[in-house]
Amino acid sequence: MDDRRGLRGSVRTKDGWAVRHAIVTVTDLAGRQVAREQTGEDGVLAAGPLPAGTYTVIVTAMGFQPAASTLIVHGSGAADLGTLVLARAGGTELPPPGPWTIDPAHSNVGAVAQHLGLSSVRGRFAAFEGSVEIAEPVEASRVTARIEAASIDTGNKLRDDHLRSADFLNVDEHPVITYEGEGLTAAGPDRWTVHGRLTLNGITQPVDLDMLFLGSGGDPWGGTRAAFRATAELRRTDFAIRYNQILEAGIAMVGESLKVELEIQAVQGTELPQA
Repeated sequence: MDDRRGLRGSVRTKDGWAVRHAIVTVTDLAGRQVAREQTGEDGVLAAGPLPAGTYTVIVTAMGFQPAASTLIVHGSGAADLGTLVLARAGGTELPPPGPWTIDPAHSNVGAVAQHLGLSSVRGRFAAFEGSVEIAEPVEASRVTARIEAASIDTGNKLRDDHLRSADFLNVDEHPVITYEGEGLTAAGPDRWTVHGRLTLNGITQPVDLDMLFLGSGGDPWGGTRAAFRATAELRRTDFAIRYNQILEAGIAMVGESLKVELEIQAVQGTELPQA
């Protein structure tokens, strides 16, 4: 059988990502549905042949604006849709390639740890800086960040002083936490995995970020901004942070894992605006 005899095509975003599980509906000129197919994990559509004629193709996918086009099928039954491009419903097209600078005043670097196995303690780092280099292709993009370890703030001075001590962050010996991301892997239309290395307490370990791109747009200072949300799970012991006082009841005071939560706003260019 000739694999070219059938409905073929692909569905992608404007920035080139595959749209998985998009619904492709084909109707005749009277509005009757003659086919309804779904793209695969790679955004590719492959279905059987159609009768000769002129059709309307409607493509829909969750989180995207619908798109429609006209399709002409000849006697062979082959129907090549080509590449169908969908715009994201929220307008979250990827930002332009080039350098971007993280704006600490509109970003947050936080962490969440379990306390007594019952509740969570949240903290944030008040002093940090970083940059993003968006590449073409986007998979080659890079990110660097530098965090002042002593700027940890959980809202409790006694606890913060302990976190700065050698039991935890050991800021006297290792005052800076760094992250270097070297490449992305697509995990969805708006989601990526950032592959990188985290240096904490003087130890470097591979740490991947689960990143969601939230969109981009202009700011009041005439610049362009892009927003990202990212999370990661860390094990304290991977960075030689082994302090874990046990209460008489046998309950660990501090959980073994730490969730990192990032809310990042970056400004296009190498300098922040003078607000």
